[in-house]
Amino acid sequence: MPKTRLFALPLFVALGACSIHRATPERASAAEPVNASAMADDHSGHDMSAGTARAMAGATGGPLVIDMRQGTTIAPGNAEAAARLLASPRHAEWAMIPAAAGSKDSIAAWVVYPERKTNAPVVVVIHEIFGLSTWVRSVADQLAADGFIAIAPDLLSIERGGATTDSLAYDVARAMIGKVTPDKMNAMVAAVANYGMALPAAAKRYGVVGYCWGGSASFNQAVFDAPGLRAAVVYYGTSPSVEDMQRIKVPVLGLYGGNDQRVNATIPRADSTMKAIGGTYVSHVYDGAGHGFLRAQDQPANAEAAKQAWPATVAWFKKYLD
Repeated sequence: MPKTRLFALPLFVALGACSIHRATPERASAAEPVNASAMADDHSGHDMSAGTARAMAGATGGPLVIDMRQGTTIAPGNAEAAARLLASPRHAEWAMIPAAAGSKDSIAAWVVYPERKTNAPVVVVIHEIFGLSTWVRSVADQLAADGFIAIAPDLLSIERGGATTDSLAYDVARAMIGKVTPDKMNAMVAAVANYGMALPAAAKRYGVVGYCWGGSASFNQAVFDAPGLRAAVVYYGTSPSVEDMQRIKVPVLGLYGGNDQRVNATIPRADSTMKAIGGTYVSHVYDGAGHGFLRAQDQPANAEAAKQAWPATVAWFKKYLD
């Protein structure tokens, strides 16, 4: 039986913790604000500040104590992310991935390897508008625990001139994500997937999963249909247009919070369009859960949704990738 691990984390550890890794790419200052693109969802209601403060410092403002006996079979919430990374036995490293053949631009990415005897399929993890946070890297680590080579790219790293492991402030993130148009996003995700599939330990196929803005991006990657793509998972992301969805050839799983009508209003469009083209689209709406439920597991309804959504995610990827 695995040993129980208890962690007392001061604030600075929770902000910057990581597992086995190479040097962190240098961080850069934020770009000037621009108008957001059509793909950039409105996340003004998805304020991480209060939940993050509680998660980082604990309910009383003291060190955060995490019992590793709980919740180790699903991706962690924000409160447990740093401790889970510190406790991970898996090999993880930073990679700088060319944005295109011959390009001088590189995408910073966090790569985590599973512990398995055979080559593993790749899963690209697309972050929220807040960039490549500790929480997103912990999600990648759990995917590796479930048997996949998980790669979490920082799709803002070219604009920033380097990666960050902390969530960006909302206004800064909103301005920067507006520069990541669907075309740019799809090209970067495909470049990351190609890098992953070329690894000696990788199988030549990949899936994509994304959260919030990244959920919409995951759906858009299914539209893009890059070589090697076999499946997509969308966490609380809006659906593409009917015209775009008609190009989808891979199975798509959609996971949504019941109290998220801004996003959920686009589910019927996806359902009817995918049925019309003979595609595979399965959606689950979790009653009582809100937008961002996988990260905000400090709320009971969100935690319950996460317990159901994560096994569905793993089963989807095992069915279509493994």
